[in-house]
Amino acid sequence: MQPPVAPIALDYLSSALAARGLGVDLLDLCFGDDYAAEIERYLAANDVAAIAFSIRNTDDTSLATRDFFIPGFKEMTDRLKTHTDAPIVLGGSGFSIMPEAILAYCGLDLGIWGEGEYALPLLVDRITAGEDCSDIPGLVHRSKDGFHRNPPTYLDLEAMPTPRRTFVDNQRYFREGGMGGIETERGCPKRCVYCADPLGKGDRIRLRTPASVADEVKALLDMGIDHLHLCDSEFNFPADHAEAVCHEIVSRGLGSKLRWYAYCSPAPFTGELAELFKQAGCAGINFGVDSGDDSMLRTLGRDFTSADVERTANICRDKDIVFMYDLLLGGPGETRESLRHTIETMKRLEPQRVGANLGVRLWPGTALAEAIRGQGRLDRNSGIHGTPGDDLFAPVFFISPELGDDPIGYLSEVIGGDQRFLFMSGDAAERNYNYNDNTLLANAIRDGYRGAFWDILRRIDEENG
Repeated sequence: MQPPVAPIALDYLSSALAARGLGVDLLDLCFGDDYAAEIERYLAANDVAAIAFSIRNTDDTSLATRDFFIPGFKEMTDRLKTHTDAPIVLGGSGFSIMPEAILAYCGLDLGIWGEGEYALPLLVDRITAGEDCSDIPGLVHRSKDGFHRNPPTYLDLEAMPTPRRTFVDNQRYFREGGMGGIETERGCPKRCVYCADPLGKGDRIRLRTPASVADEVKALLDMGIDHLHLCDSEFNFPADHAEAVCHEIVSRGLGSKLRWYAYCSPAPFTGELAELFKQAGCAGINFGVDSGDDSMLRTLGRDFTSADVERTANICRDKDIVFMYDLLLGGPGETRESLRHTIETMKRLEPQRVGANLGVRLWPGTALAEAIRGQGRLDRNSGIHGTPGDDLFAPVFFISPELGDDPIGYLSEVIGGDQRFLFMSGDAAERNYNYNDNTLLANAIRDGYRGAFWDILRRIDEENG
C-alpha cells in the first residue's frame, strides 16, 4: 500500500525474538516490485525453522472499494509453501479477528491471535526442539477435530524491554510514508457494538511505562524520525496514563523536537490535558466521534454524548490544536434526519477535517454482527451490502435502509461542496479518505511533507487556496 505505513508490530516481534536469542530475519515485501522473486531469492539462500506471516488488515474497510486482501495473502503463503517445508505461522491484528477462517482459507495449521511477543518466541523454541506446542497461550492450531484456539495470556507491558526498532527500515518508511509509529498501550475494554479492536487486541488495557515510551521516542528521533503517530486505540483512555507519558516526554526535552498525532476519544478530554499534549509535541488529534446525534451514539455503544463532541472542538480551538472528527454513518436506525443533523453539527463545530465513512463493516464476533444476524438471513436483509456468508469472512457492510435507495448521493448532497469532508471514494485525491494509492499524498511526502495523512491533505488544500 502506498504511501507505506511502518509495520511497528514486526519491529516489536523481531525485537522479542532476538531478545530470546533466536536468529530472526525480516523479509519486508512492501517496497519490492516482485514479491514472489523476493521470497524465492531469500529461501534459496537461507534455511528457516519457521515463518511468521503477519496480516495487519483483512480488507480496506471501505464500502466504496471493498478491497479484500486475504486472497492476495493466500497467494503469498502458497508461494512460501512451494519453497520450504518450514511451518508457516499466521498472526497480526487482522488475522486475530477471525483466525480459524483465515487459516482454513489459506490451508495452514498454525496461528497466534492477539499479541505475540511471548507466544511467538515460545512457539519457535518448541518447533526447533521438536516439542509439543499445543498449550501455548493464544495459539490457534488444527487438530483432527478442527481448529482449537487457546486463551491468551495478556502481557505485562510494563515489564517488557523497550523494542529496539532496528529490524524495520524505519527511515525509509519515514521518507516515503511521512511518519513513524509507536504504541503506548494495548487493548480496549469499551463496548462499541461494531468494533473489532477488543477481538484483535484484547478487551483489557495493558500500559507501557512512560519511561519506555520516551526511550522509544528518543531512539526514533535519533534516526531522524520526528513525526509519529500513536497507534493506541484511544491515547487519552485512561487519561492519567496519557498525562504521565506526556510529562515524561516533556521532562526529557523531547516535546520541542517532536510532532505527533493520536487517536482520541471525546471523553475524557480537558483543557489541561490538551495543553499538556501541546507541550509534549502534539500536532493533531483524530477524534473517533462516529456521529453528532445522541440517539445514534447510544445505538453504536459509545460512552460519550454530542455535548462532549462539542466540548472537544471548543478546547482544541482554544488551545490551537488541529483536529479532525471521524464519522461512522449508516448504522442501525440511522435516518436521513439523523445523518443530516450529524453533518450540520460537524459544519457548525468546524473541525479542520471530517472523515465521512458511510457503511458499517460487519466483523464476526461483534455485538452488531450478532444483532443483525438475529434479524434473519443476511441475504434477505435490505441493509446488507456485499456478498454475505455465514462467517462474514469477505467484506460485508450494513447501511440503514431508512437512508433510502441512494445513501451515498444523499450524503454528498448534505455535505455539498464543503472541502473539509473526506470520503471513501476514488474521487478528488484531496478529499479521498481511502489513502491507498493516493498519488497526491505520495508526491507530497516525497516533496517533504510529514505527518498524518489527513493533516497533509489539509495543508495541501489550504496552501492551494
